[in-house]
Amino acid sequence: MNFRPAIRQEPGAFPLAPMMDVIFLLLSFFITTQIFAQWETEIDITLPTAETGQTPQRLPGEIIVNIRPDGGAMVNNQALDDAALGAMLKRLASLFPGQPVVLRADKAVAYEHVVRVLDLCRKADIWNISFATSLPESPAAP
Repeated sequence: MNFRPAIRQEPGAFPLAPMMDVIFLLLSFFITTQIFAQWETEIDITLPTAETGQTPQRLPGEIIVNIRPDGGAMVNNQALDDAALGAMLKRLASLFPGQPVVLRADKAVAYEHVVRVLDLCRKADIWNISFATSLPESPAAP
């Protein structure tokens, strides 16, 4: 016979310290990714408008090529000449087949500069290309 009282174990408490650590890490991750997402849009480019345009979902690893009004190309806030841009695109296409590229050209840019960048993409065997536009401003309600 067992005359000892049964040991009752109380249910364990929910550990808050590890959960707070995970929440802090997630918050840090989302803040840093938001900062990187804004860098490409800070370049002073006025996009052409399109009524049928829509805001697409950003694809992981997409490269944004900004074409300034003077025809210069910028990637990650670095001005690149045609040779450097072509080499970068070739390297990306060899490492990541199907690499998405977004062209953000100023609306005042000559068409020949857009075609020049498209030609560099074609030479690098990049076929997944999108063009960035903005939606027209809706008239203010009276």
